[in-house]
Amino acid sequence: MVQLDPFYPIVPDTDWLARLLPAGIKFVQLRIKDQGPEMVRTEIGKAVSLCRAHGCQLVINDYWREAIDAGATFVHLGQEDLAAADLTAIRKAGIKIGVSTHSVEELETALGTDADYVALGPIYATTLKVMPWAPQGLPRIAEWRSKIRCPLVAIGGITLDRAPIVLAAGADCVAVISDLVTSYTPELRAKNWLDATAPWRGLSTGCPQS
Repeated sequence: MVQLDPFYPIVPDTDWLARLLPAGIKFVQLRIKDQGPEMVRTEIGKAVSLCRAHGCQLVINDYWREAIDAGATFVHLGQEDLAAADLTAIRKAGIKIGVSTHSVEELETALGTDADYVALGPIYATTLKVMPWAPQGLPRIAEWRSKIRCPLVAIGGITLDRAPIVLAAGADCVAVISDLVTSYTPELRAKNWLDATAPWRGLSTGCPQS
């Protein structure tokens, strides 16, 4: 059964991992952008080692081939990456899969892969990147929760103050980028997040692994 920590930071490189892992985070995504193949392989290998040393579950965004080679155990795939990925190879390597969704059609696609978690976003408006989807809002969280058995990750515009509301609405986990990486004291901010999500720790919905 997959058990997710309710606090799910997403970071761009292993320098961020090295800073935040000592705070006690237990579930983190490495989202590498705009790097060459060699740097991607190096970063993923380093991330796997760092997270193993700290007892943290690492999720690799997009780079499923490199994740297999590095011995990672979890990948996150957007809809386009999902369509191009070799799911048989990923599962054969013993790797769990998280999938992004933004619509009912995308949710059906994700469920067809027996995803180990489903991510829904953006919950709130976000300035991180231009999004073609309107904010989903809290009612959509409850709708998704009623449709799936696996854990539900909420992402997009979630702040420390909004996190309890999102979790109470039915999300098992809140993914966080801007609120953390733009903080003047990200290490302290990570601890604040861990404290804020503590009441939901250990309550994540389980779903069978493939």
